[in-house]
Amino acid sequence: MDAIDRQLIDLLRENARSSFAELARTVGLSAPAVHDRVNKLESAGVIRGYRAEIAPEAIGLTVTAVIGIVQDSSGDTDGILEALQEHKEIESCYFMAGEESFLLKVRVSAISELERLIVDLNRTNGVARTRTAIALSTKWEGRFSELPVPGTG
Repeated sequence: MDAIDRQLIDLLRENARSSFAELARTVGLSAPAVHDRVNKLESAGVIRGYRAEIAPEAIGLTVTAVIGIVQDSSGDTDGILEALQEHKEIESCYFMAGEESFLLKVRVSAISELERLIVDLNRTNGVARTRTAIALSTKWEGRFSELPVPGTG
């Protein structure tokens, strides 16, 4: 990956709907050359997809919470992960070092839905307990830092 690829990635992270012509003008290449580079980045798995960024509140998801899951000693990590994947309320799932094995970011429309989810998670085989924090507001999320330049850090 060279400097132009990194620039294209930054531009697409800013606005994934940019046309190849717009990207080409910015990076100083032809649109077909940019198209080829973006295709290669997609094929290599660097670019994993394009999504619409939705305001959760606008679609009724007014409650955001973070839930930590502590496994019990007999907990099967793969089994817990399979159970977690069944819950569409879970937006992100991280496998963690430390006491909590998983950290989940969830969005629901009401506290009663969060309660139901927490009860379900605590009934999952291999889960010893959960710890939940409810976000009062979102100051920012999804913020991207600049891509690191190889050999500078």
